[in-house]
Amino acid sequence: MPIVTISRGSYSHGKEVAERVAQRLRYECVAREVLLEASHQFNVPEVQLREAIEIAPSAFDPLAHKKRKFVAYIQAALLRKVRRDNVVYHGFAGHFFLRRVPNVVKVRILADLEHRIHIVMARDGVTWGEAAKLIETLDEQRRQWSLSLYGMDPADPSLYDLVLNIKQLTVEGAVELVCKAVALPEFQTTPEATEVLEDLSLEAEVRIALGELGIDFRVHAERGKVRVEARAPQDKRELVKKEIRESLEKIVGIKEMEVEVFPGR
Repeated sequence: MPIVTISRGSYSHGKEVAERVAQRLRYECVAREVLLEASHQFNVPEVQLREAIEIAPSAFDPLAHKKRKFVAYIQAALLRKVRRDNVVYHGFAGHFFLRRVPNVVKVRILADLEHRIHIVMARDGVTWGEAAKLIETLDEQRRQWSLSLYGMDPADPSLYDLVLNIKQLTVEGAVELVCKAVALPEFQTTPEATEVLEDLSLEAEVRIALGELGIDFRVHAERGKVRVEARAPQDKRELVKKEIRESLEKIVGIKEMEVEVFPGR
């Protein structure tokens, strides 16, 4: 069966849609559970993991490598959840973490800004201006995180299969449309989709292992073949290549390894 990811702006009814879709389909509905699982497995406080996905790492952030490693922890935990299928995920960045997986229905939930502002005003007892500023700040934080790590704007509609605006369309109407999409043949689980999930899981394991080295790198896995591209000063390129290979030797599932280290900082 397909997997569903629901991306949402703050206070856009995305959580409500996710929970109702999961109830209708008898799927597991997960969000914070992924953070808790990653926290338990990798022995990292949940607050640090949450910070890693809420505050974008910058080029001058001394903790940037650590944050990227924490993001790899979260992705690894999510991939373990969704490999069983029958999951609705409405936590942060599911559409990025699973963007290559064909049996994922990627949904973006929008809501009218005025409606979102009224929700915050009622919840927090703040003024219109304060509520609008809070929403703007939260949305921009998520945008900067996505751009920093993936070079993608979460508002880009091409990232999604469905973009639903909760205005004239009700929450129940959105649930109905998502459930209909889940039943379409193009989103059903296939052996090819399972292979893609395995490759993504392998990439996450590689990111976790290389995160200990504190280097800039890119990784791609396809059917067990892993390619790593990194940068290092000219005089340290061979050393870094050796460290990368040694770090990956014990990872189960790597059938072939290709490592390239280019001149750089």
